[in-house]
Amino acid sequence: MKNPDILVVGGGASGLIAAITAARRGASVTVLERSKKPLMKLLRTGNGRCNLTNTGSDRFVYHGTDPSFAHAVLKNFSVQETIALFLSLGVYTTNHDGWVYPYSEQAESVAKNILLECSRLHIKIKNNETVTSIVRTAPGFDVSTKTWTYHADKVILATGSSASLSDSEEENGPSLAAELGLPCVNRIPALVPLITESVGKPGWAGVRVSGKVSLYTGDLFISSEEGQLQLTDYGISGIPVFCISGNAAKLMDAGQSCSIKIDFFPDMDTEALRAFLDFRKESLRRNEPDLLLTGLFPEKLIPVLTRKNTLTDTRALTQSIKSFRLKLKGTLGARYAQVLGGGVATDAVNAETCESRQHPGLFLTGELLDIDAACGGWNLQFAWSTGVLAGRAAAKEIDGV
Repeated sequence: MKNPDILVVGGGASGLIAAITAARRGASVTVLERSKKPLMKLLRTGNGRCNLTNTGSDRFVYHGTDPSFAHAVLKNFSVQETIALFLSLGVYTTNHDGWVYPYSEQAESVAKNILLECSRLHIKIKNNETVTSIVRTAPGFDVSTKTWTYHADKVILATGSSASLSDSEEENGPSLAAELGLPCVNRIPALVPLITESVGKPGWAGVRVSGKVSLYTGDLFISSEEGQLQLTDYGISGIPVFCISGNAAKLMDAGQSCSIKIDFFPDMDTEALRAFLDFRKESLRRNEPDLLLTGLFPEKLIPVLTRKNTLTDTRALTQSIKSFRLKLKGTLGARYAQVLGGGVATDAVNAETCESRQHPGLFLTGELLDIDAACGGWNLQFAWSTGVLAGRAAAKEIDGV
């Protein structure tokens, strides 16, 4: 068997884009994917629509020990370059208020076009191959699986994370990196539903409502997000919750007590809402709090806000609507997370090439790195950018490519 020039460990978004980038520059590339087929997580992104990227500002969307690493990566391969890359793969895009999707609005069409390009470039994809060790040798690397040991001049480690995988599917990327002596930051679920105390919320499961959710540790405000909330039997979910969940998970992992405040009527400030409720009470001649809120909120939410009609004063009712507080008990965990925070420390990686500073010829991409982002295509953008930078740099040093 001819040894590949470049071995990519992981057949996800960043791994296959790295493979395509290197192969387009003439490198011989083999991809080792531990699942039965590649790009399985990509098919679930954006509720199956695949939010490829985002044309908005990335100033505050990236998180990690050093978020500036992500900004440096995107400067080296930008959003507009990503859109052009997908056009070259056959994926025409559409923009919905900055959120960029394939025009087909199907993740399946994105995956198919990526795989068609892999086939055209004769990239070998070996499924059901779990890498057990990576050993640095004088001319390159020996990469062992349960069935074979491969040798390659360069290795791109693109293993992703265990986010959204079943309990039986544990990630191996951080352990492979640690065996090579690379520093790693503890993995934390991000973009994940939050578990709250049960006080006041039984019965609201299934409600979708617009609102603003704010995160606190003690009396210290951390962050807030606004949008559609999903109320569940365990707590809260939805895009605004996902966007604050990473900070919440990190604080709770550090032993901090956290709570959330929900504003169920962010369109008005507190005084305006109270005046509005007083007006409704007078004009509609409704003294009962549940009837006063009928027409404003979903029926299943009203008993929670009125504490089953114990709040009869509009001031107290306004406070309940604008500042509904719940203690956080945890997250639903990695299985229900869209991404994980933590991973290989970014100060060990060159932001221009995604090459390990400790092991020249070893490149690291995507979610394996200590970077995660808010919803809106930003995590996939980081995957595409790191994949391109790694594939480009890995191919550059091979036979003068």
